[in-house]
Amino acid sequence: MSDLLERLRGRGWRLTSQRRVVAEVLDGEHVHLTADEVHARAVQRLPEISRATVYNTLGELVGLGEVLEVATDGRAKRYDPNAHHAHQHLICSGCGAIRDVHPQGDPLAALPVAERFGFVLSGAEITYRGLCPDCARRP
Repeated sequence: MSDLLERLRGRGWRLTSQRRVVAEVLDGEHVHLTADEVHARAVQRLPEISRATVYNTLGELVGLGEVLEVATDGRAKRYDPNAHHAHQHLICSGCGAIRDVHPQGDPLAALPVAERFGFVLSGAEITYRGLCPDCARRP
């Protein structure tokens, strides 16, 4: 479970009703919603929230480092509230579903020194791809 709301309160980020609703929609495990999906869910909770407010709030959350922006193969960007928990992503090549995964080992150590070209490594993003159970069952 993401601790997004708790982190935002701890930072003293002003939680207006609109910001709170966006954060509540994003809060959870394996949440990777598009901005339009965030807006659609936010409207269910707060009908007067505008699309612009949702986009602006998402931009602020990304800027604060509290939400990750995940781009996948030309699809709409998705927003991941698990910004402070080390993880990688598993993406369905069929429907685009995304799951957080926690592979064992240090991905930085997995890159041989000869393949680093003198770079000092600071991070690694690994994306696993495959078909989710629903897409794998489709003919």
